[in-house]
Amino acid sequence: MAYTQAHLDALEAALAKGEKRVTFGDKTVEYRTVDELKAAIDVVKRDIFEQAVATGLWPGAPRQIRVTTRKGF
Repeated sequence: MAYTQAHLDALEAALAKGEKRVTFGDKTVEYRTVDELKAAIDVVKRDIFEQAVATGLWPGAPRQIRVTTRKGF
């Protein structure tokens, strides 16, 4: 599923308020524990990051260019 920043905001707002129930649009999810809610936040953050890397909005792994020289060219 493609998560958006709005999904992340809703989850973080629920965590900040101490709620375990999150409503987004017409869907409502109730988490059993705060740890479960934190795990959901981590999943959404990871998915948003992966989307950004895939679309080129966030650079992936850094590229390295190694130059070796010897006496003379």
